[in-house]
Parts: sequence; structure tokens; C-alpha cells
Amino acid sequence: MSTVAFDSILIANRGEIACRIICSARALGLRTIAVYSEADRNAPHVAQADEALLIGPGPVGDSYLRPDNIIAAAKAAGASAIHPGYGFLSENEAFAEAVEDAGIVFVGPPAKAIYLMGNKAEAKRRMIAAGVPCVPGYEGEDQSDAALTKAADEIGYPVMVKAAAGGGGRGMRLVQKPADLGAALSLARSEAANAFGSDELIIEKAIMRPRHVEMQVFADAHGNYIHLGERDCSVQRRHQKVVEEAPCPVMTPNLREAMGAAAVAAAKAVDYRGAGTVEFLLDASGDFYFLEMNTRLQVEHPVTEMITGLDLVALQIAVARGEKLPLSQDNVQLNGHAIEVRLYAEDPAQEFLPVTGHIDLWRPAEGDGIRIDAGIATGQEISPFYDPMLAKIVAWGESRDVARTRLIRALEETVLLGPVTNTSFLADILKTGTFAQGNATTAFIGETYPGGIAADIPSGTDVALAAVLLLSADRDAAYRNAGYLSRTQLGWSSASLPAMPLHLASDQGAFDIGVRCEGAGWSVIIGEDECTVEISAHDRESVRAKIDGRTVDAVAVIEQADTISLAVAEKRFSFHRVIAGEEDEAGAGGRVLAPMPGLVIDILVNEGQAVAKGDALAVLEAMKMQHQITAPIAGVVNQIGAAKGDQLGSGDLMIDISEAAE
Repeated sequence: MSTVAFDSILIANRGEIACRIICSARALGLRTIAVYSEADRNAPHVAQADEALLIGPGPVGDSYLRPDNIIAAAKAAGASAIHPGYGFLSENEAFAEAVEDAGIVFVGPPAKAIYLMGNKAEAKRRMIAAGVPCVPGYEGEDQSDAALTKAADEIGYPVMVKAAAGGGGRGMRLVQKPADLGAALSLARSEAANAFGSDELIIEKAIMRPRHVEMQVFADAHGNYIHLGERDCSVQRRHQKVVEEAPCPVMTPNLREAMGAAAVAAAKAVDYRGAGTVEFLLDASGDFYFLEMNTRLQVEHPVTEMITGLDLVALQIAVARGEKLPLSQDNVQLNGHAIEVRLYAEDPAQEFLPVTGHIDLWRPAEGDGIRIDAGIATGQEISPFYDPMLAKIVAWGESRDVARTRLIRALEETVLLGPVTNTSFLADILKTGTFAQGNATTAFIGETYPGGIAADIPSGTDVALAAVLLLSADRDAAYRNAGYLSRTQLGWSSASLPAMPLHLASDQGAFDIGVRCEGAGWSVIIGEDECTVEISAHDRESVRAKIDGRTVDAVAVIEQADTISLAVAEKRFSFHRVIAGEEDEAGAGGRVLAPMPGLVIDILVNEGQAVAKGDALAVLEAMKMQHQITAPIAGVVNQIGAAKGDQLGSGDLMIDISEAAE
């Protein structure tokens, strides 16, 4: 392959990865071109690029998954190359081929390599032929339930049902016993067809409690192949990665050499070019098995960049230009340790339900060894059309524990207020003894949180601080409107004032509070407890207070005078001042409302049907995942308010259930 010069690059993606690619491309002197949907019109990646073009409405099927729209945008902008990022069309061989046919450089592997590794069944057959260790399983052409059931019986339970054409946890189900296989096949097929356009499945023996370890590989068009060490991505929920780190805590030089050699062999087996990741399952005995190959840049690539000092996007662009890799395997040096967490718009306490909403404040942490990759901004709306991952928070340290403690601090100081996020959950993971000791496996979350994730409960000091900040804002507003009132008169009275009643409500409960202004401070009564609060500094959103003499740092945003969002350490709360006469709408009884905007994939019940509490009622697709909607009470389906194919808004009526008579 001869060297190809190009001076501009279109990024066929959105969010943080689009911003990340723009950063490296501009550093190389390239003109950057963004594409955006109508839902992303005001997104940061649009503003950061040199040029941006609209490619369609918000739904991905009408915009980011339209190869024709993206190639047309590239031609209109005069783009010399297209970088697909990850997700969307990054592993679509037809798109890669269409880009090349249009005379535009595709910054990624050849279309044939994408095809061979993109289909799990074909990839596994290739790996077995190449001598790469593989998990026992079935990847046959017969896709009937009978054939898959027979294969599962022969392999032995538990088994994994997987979409042959996909990844990212979609179309994947763990099946513990034969009775559960039928439902798992149905759900996996449906999710796979919707996510990847193919409902082909494979069955694999489930290896329980392994580590998920992947090798970053690179290849050029001149026959050079290297790996850049490994990443441990064992902390997962629903088969989606939550925490990633490099290097793997239990890696040895001999194991790294063997796994690296297997990864390079996998890449050579498909004549690979560019950046790729070969994923393995590593068991307790040190044996490892090929899982899949991601033919693109990985979400977690920053941890590899931080321990190697390399810019993987710049390397991708160099290889796409036909240049030789600038280093050999002997030149690869791993320095220190890096850990990354994924910040999601989701509620861990509600089984990780994705959420949408307005970002009241986005303030990323800064400091030595800290890196934040994000594609969001204050004032932005989180859309239901896309993956709920908002940002990646990464920390590097000379040792693993330094990286871990830096990351905890970075999580506390990275503040997103508005929608619910998994911030507190991430910090809790990093603080557990199992993770701190480097012993987490893919079973970590299930074993550590067997009863699910508990919601953060505000302490008395959290509630007191929220109350004082709301009343302080009231007082400041009154002062601004007062004609001749001196600030020295604020809170002054010749007689002792009674405590002012205040009722605050949050998702975690309601609080009856009494607050009394005492000059520069406040006395706050919650139940039988009383504390004194003094605001010692308040600069924009940052607050420093003394509560019973103890210093508390927080971040607060007050919206419309009656709602306050509060961040204290890693915890995030929202309180609403309840005004007398407001209706309490808590508790919908048997009214099943859409928990988020989404597409109705299926309605599983009929009007007049009796249901038990917990029975499946419907399937709703939102933020690239399918969510089973269940009955909150036992009773009879009184009304069905939605149909298959309907696009619902958050809070729309789906099903109404009349409570069963006792």
C-alpha cells in the first residue's frame, strides 16, 4: 500500500468519541468535519469541529446509521477520510466498502476483516483454525430452536446465548437451566435483530467468574503486527463494561507474552490492519479463551494511551495513510497504572434504568494524572436515542492504588447535576476491598451487590444544607428587591424568631424541617435533631459550609427557586420544596407508565388478562437496550394504552391494571 496524503477527516459519530477524534485530528493539522442529527444540533462535537453537517432526525436509523447520508456529507464537505469511532457503523463492512468505493479513505480495517471478525460464528471458526484457544460452543448454520437447544444440552449448562453479529452486551443472555433457554433465545434474537440487523445466534459454554482481559493490537499495511499490552475489563453489568484498567492486576510476563502472541495470531488470521482489540476470558488457573475481536477503537482505549504514552487515534490515521507503524514490539513500554470508569445517565437503584433530561451543570475534575473524555455540556438535553454513556473518567498513577485513589477523588470532583447518574455506584466499586485488592472478576457486581444497588440516602447534614441554600437564595432575592434594607439587618430581630417550617421532597423521601435564621448562620431542626449551618463561601455553584463546626464542600444548582440539585463528595441529590396545596402524585398504583422515552417492541398481555406482580407486560427499547416492563401489582389488565411500534414519551400510559380483590 502506497502512502495516501489527506488533509481532512469526517467523524461519523457523536458524543465523547467524536470530540476525542477531533482533538487528535486537529493536532495533526487536519480539517475536521462533524455530522449530527437534529437531536444533536447543539452538541459539543458540533461546535468543536471546523465544519458540521446535518444528516437526519434524532433516531439512529435515520441519521448515524445511514451510510448514504454520511458519505453524501463527506463528499459535500470535501472530506479525504472518514473515521467511524466506535458503535454505529464502525464495524459495518458494507459501510467500510462503500467509503472506499467513494474514493474516501476509511480509517479502520479492511471490510473483509470486519466481516470475518464481526460475525462471532465465523470468527470462532477462524480462530480455531489459527490455533487460538476458544471456548467450547456451537456456531452452526442451523438456527432453529431445536438445533440450539440440542447444542446447549451437549455443551452443558450454564451457557451463554450470543448474537453472532454484535457486541456490547446486546443480544446476550446467560442461561442457567434448560427451562430458561426458550425465553433467552427469543429475547436475544429480537435484541440482535434490532441492534445489528441479524438474528443469528451462537451458544457457548459459560465460564463462571472469569476475568475479561483484552489485548490491544495494531497492524499496518506492510506486514507489521504488534500488541500494546492488555486491559482488564472484568467489572461489568449486563455484559457491558463499567470499569477498565491497564495493566491487568494478575498479569505475569509469561501470560502477557502468550496472550499477546495469540492476539497477534488472531489479527494475522484475517489480514488485519489498524487498531483492533482481541478479547479473552481468563480463568483462575491462568488458561485463556478467545471471546471476540472488536475491529475498531475501543471505548477504554485511554487507559492504554496513559500507560504507553501513545495516541491511538494518531496511530490509526498514520496506518490509514499507508505509513509503517512507528514502533516495534520491543519498543512498547508499559509505565504505571491507569483505571477508567464510564459515567452513565442511568439509575443503578432502578436496575440501571437509562434516564434522560436536562444537564443543569457539567463540571469535570482537573488535576495531575486525571483525564476526562466527554461530549456533553451544561444546558444540554440527554436524548433517548443514544447510548447512555456520557463521559469517561480516567486516572493514572505510578502504582495501581495511586491510580485508584486519584480516580475516587476525580469522581467526587466531576459533577453532573440534573439527570441521575451512576457516580456514587462507581465510587463505591473503587472503594470495595475486592476491587482494591485487584480480585474483581466478571461476577463482581452480582456478588458484591446481590440485592441490587441501594439508592443514596441523604444524611441530615445533606438535607440541612439544601434547606439553608434554598432559604439563603430566598433571602438574597428579597434583599435585591428591598428598597433601603442594609445587609446588617438581615436575620436581625429584637425577639427570638420561631423556626420556619419547610417541606422538602426527593426521590429518597420527604423531610419536614424547621429553619431559624440566626444572624450569619442558621439553626436547622429535622425531627429530633438540630444543627447549625453557616455558609462560609459560595462562589457560583461551589459551596463551603460549616455544619456544627465541620467543614463541608458541595456543589449546588437551584432551578426555578424551588428545586435544588446538590453534590456532596460522590453523592448526588435533588430536593424539591413542596408548597402547601400541591398534589402528592407519588404512587401510580396499577398505572404502568413509560419509565423513559422509547419504542414499544412488544405488548405481551391483552385487556382482561389476569397478571401477577412481576409478570412481563411489555418490552420497551430505549438507549440501544431492550427493557422488560413488569406488573407493579397483581390484578387484571383494564386498559392497554400503547401498541407495538409506538414511540412513547417518559410518563406515557402503557398499561392500566385494576388491583385484584383480596
